[in-house]
Amino acid sequence: MSKLWGGRFAQPTDQFVEAFTASIHYDSRLYPQDIRASSVHCRMLVRQGILDAAEGEAILAGLAQVEQELAEGRLPFQIGLEDIHMHVESRLRALIGPVAGKLHTARSRNDQVATDLRLYLREQVDQLREGVHLLQTRLLELAAHHVETVMPGLTHLQNAQPVSFAHHLLAYWEMLERDWQRLGDARRRINQLPLGSAALAGTPFPVDRLWVAQELGFEGICRNSMDAVSDRDFVIELAAVCSLLMGHFSRFSEELVMWSSPLLGFVELPDGFCTGSSIMPQKKNPDVPELVRGKSGRVFGHLFSLLTLMKGLPLTYNRDMQEDKEPIFDCVDTVGGCLRVLADLVPGIVVRHGVMADAAAVGFTTATDLADYLVGKGIPFREAHEISGRLVRLCVERGCPLAQLPLQEMQRVEARIDADLLPLLTVQASVNARRSLGGTAFDTVRQALRDAWMRMGQKTAEHA
Repeated sequence: MSKLWGGRFAQPTDQFVEAFTASIHYDSRLYPQDIRASSVHCRMLVRQGILDAAEGEAILAGLAQVEQELAEGRLPFQIGLEDIHMHVESRLRALIGPVAGKLHTARSRNDQVATDLRLYLREQVDQLREGVHLLQTRLLELAAHHVETVMPGLTHLQNAQPVSFAHHLLAYWEMLERDWQRLGDARRRINQLPLGSAALAGTPFPVDRLWVAQELGFEGICRNSMDAVSDRDFVIELAAVCSLLMGHFSRFSEELVMWSSPLLGFVELPDGFCTGSSIMPQKKNPDVPELVRGKSGRVFGHLFSLLTLMKGLPLTYNRDMQEDKEPIFDCVDTVGGCLRVLADLVPGIVVRHGVMADAAAVGFTTATDLADYLVGKGIPFREAHEISGRLVRLCVERGCPLAQLPLQEMQRVEARIDADLLPLLTVQASVNARRSLGGTAFDTVRQALRDAWMRMGQKTAEHA
């Protein structure tokens, strides 16, 4: 097979080397971006007088046909053509003849692939942001029904203080809000045009890079031709954002696994998102959150792979950089799949209010309220903490919760305790005492929900 770059070589490429070096089996997904960028590049060449109008018309018509053939699956991929760029150009040459070769004027595969990848990742970021927005919406919808559902808040996986379940869900909403913002930040750096940098040094042809950037929807151009073709920071940054997303998904999934276990029984997951056991007929396994939790590892690995790939490369382009695509493609595919499955799962979660409430009272979770009460009596917090700890130890010895310890017993430890303490030791009172901004009191959580919905609406309006 004749190579588009073969003039320098006297011998054909080794067949195994052809297969080893080919990237068409994964970069074929870039064909819409490759043809779009090529079409705009062609129009620019005509505008600048580098091609004549008839040549431009022939190339544009041929590119449209190549795109249709690719979309319909009628253009077979061949290892010998290496990548999507050579497939498009080879087919274009078969359709319109030697004039197809003029399309590559003032560009290189180096700036071409960087442009295609940026176009593709820009679209993927937009889709991921939509997915994050949907998952945030589903979390808010679930939280709206559970403002007054009380559960144990944990530290060190030990019962700490009672909290609103809605408050707990809003913590994940905040994580996703940061992820949504990070995706937007990454998009701005992705959305810079490298085309026109050619192989590494720019081009002697009078190209109009700013016009191309405008036509392709880029916010600006890569200012240094050497950096433009060798930069993969935007790939690594997106992989890092995907890793943070997967970390958040994994934490949420871990909680779903724990909450749905019969050992806790806080929630029941929808049947359509669980599987059974081949031997134990009673089992309902939380496979979806387990897989989401597990898939975080592959995305973290891709980030490390990309960092390692780029760390030792001299300027400018090196063939090593072909290895950037499979990791980042799998990152966006994996995160997109996890977003979809979690957004579909959340509305089907059944919350067992009573089980959660009972668990929230276990482990002396209102002991801090006792200490806060003593502070209100003028006792320094450290002393109040000591007194509360002694009363907890007394309850452990008696086998009773704080609220059931007789007042007289409490007063033997601290005389300033009065009967007005007892109503403060319920889990409901404990939750509602935490009225500080960002706290778990029911009214505070309701306001947080209103604020979250308002922020969601603002995002929707900005991107309408």
